[in-house]
Formats: sequence, C-alpha cells, structure tokens
Amino acid sequence: MNPSNHVRIVEVGARDGLQNEKTLLPAEVKIALIDRLSATGLQTIEATSFVSPKWVPQLADAAEVFRGIRKVPGVSYPVLVPNLQGYERAREAGATDIAVFTAASEAFNRRNINASIDESIERFVPVMEQAQADEVTVRGYVSTVLGCPYQGEVPVADVVRVARRMYELGCDEISLGDTIGVGTPARARAMLHAVAQEVPIDALAVHFHDTYGQALANILACLEEGVRVVDSAVSGTGGCPYAKGATGNVASEDVVYMLHGMGMETGVDLDLLVATGAWLAAQLHKETASRVTRARTAVG
Repeated sequence: MNPSNHVRIVEVGARDGLQNEKTLLPAEVKIALIDRLSATGLQTIEATSFVSPKWVPQLADAAEVFRGIRKVPGVSYPVLVPNLQGYERAREAGATDIAVFTAASEAFNRRNINASIDESIERFVPVMEQAQADEVTVRGYVSTVLGCPYQGEVPVADVVRVARRMYELGCDEISLGDTIGVGTPARARAMLHAVAQEVPIDALAVHFHDTYGQALANILACLEEGVRVVDSAVSGTGGCPYAKGATGNVASEDVVYMLHGMGMETGVDLDLLVATGAWLAAQLHKETASRVTRARTAVG
C-alpha cells in the first residue's frame, strides 16, 4: 500500500450520523450497523457518544452498544466524551479510543455548551491528562471551521489557534468540521493550508456536511493539499442538532466511489458499504413507520 495514495475513511454514521436522526433506533440495530460497517474494511468507525441522554436521546444506550459490538482486530472504535465523567463511563464500557470536541466559533460554543472556546478546552484538559495516563488515543473535533449558524464568518486565525491548542494538548488527530456545510473548495483549501502551517498535515482530517452539495468538491481540494483522512457517514446520515438547517454528512459511499475512481486506495469494499447504507435506510424507514402506526393506534 502506497501511503501517499491511501485515504483512511473515518466512518461517523453510527454517532454523528444517528445523533440527529429523529427516528430512535434500538441498540440491537446500532450494534448490527457497526458490525456491518466493520465487515466493509473500514479502519475507523466512530461507535457512539457518552454524552448526557438528556441532550442526545438517540445515544442513551452508549454503553450497551459499545459492549455489544464485535471488535474486529485492526479496527478502532472511538467514542465521543464531553468531560471526565463521560470518559470514565466510556472506559468502563471498554473504550480505548476517545474523541473530544470544541468549536472555532465563540458564538457556537456559547449556544452549544454555554462556554467560551477557551473554557470548553479547559473542560477536557482533565480528560486529556487521564487519557495520556491510560495510553488512550484521543481525536479532537473542531467544528464550524468554515462558518457558524450564529456568527456567520469564522476567522481562519481562530480555526488555526484552536487546532494548534488541541494538538499541543495531545490530540493524536484533529478533525476540521464544516458543521453547517457552507464551505466551498477555495475556502476549504485555504483553511486547511493555514492550519497545516501549525499542525502536521498527517495529524489532520476533514469533515464536511453536504448542505449545498459542496462536500465532495471540498474533499478533493483538501486531498490536493495533502490530507489523507476523511470523515463521512454511511447513507449520508446526520446533521447537527445545534445548527438549524444543516443537512447530513457527506455519504461514505460517495466518498469511496470518488476516491476509487481517482485511483486512490481505501481498503473499503464499496459494494458492502452500499449494501450497508441501503440496510440502514430500511431500518430508519421501518422504525419511522412503526412509530407512526403506534401513534395512530394511541389516537384511535
């Protein structure tokens, strides 16, 4: 495998994708989804989030799901944690890879977690320290890197500052997220180029939502800058619960199709991935239909 020609897909459908789906899926379906994704050849599958069920009801079963999935050798299953309490819950469930998050937008942080950027980072410093002591790998998410639903433009200098700080704290990888999907290729390229002056390119990933159909073009622009880690969600699930109007993540199937068409390697079986996406869509439809039937029966 040629490292310069290989792109690692970070599959976020089971967490970032499902967390904003209105249809609540039972734990056994989420477990089956992750097991199906594991069979496709994906190397990194974000499994769930140990946040408060009050804020993300879809992921209230995080511990059950994480314990229930089949852990394939060579595949990592990171989980999102908001604080030390979430970290401890994740570790009790057996997690060895975690992710922490903040935003490059002051307004977004204030509305999302009622804290400034600096305060949000200070909140996960104890998590970083404990993770380093436990030899747990940490992924850092920086959201709103190309725009914010509350403040609009986000200065590139703020993105660089936050990404550099997270890297200095010990994040093994920094994912740069266009949370509301407003980026275009030139802006995405310029943002990545600026961050890469302060954080090594091989420690950076990109995460695009497809609100205006720009995600694949943005990914291509960033690939040309040298990035080799791309986040995506099977079947294009998700959005952002704190960003009104944000549509789903870029579909993993589309990303893999594009990369293979460019002659790049992913190690992913596209046919199995497409079949998994179709299966997930059917599960969401089935649960929605069941919910409607129950509602009508209750009314009747």
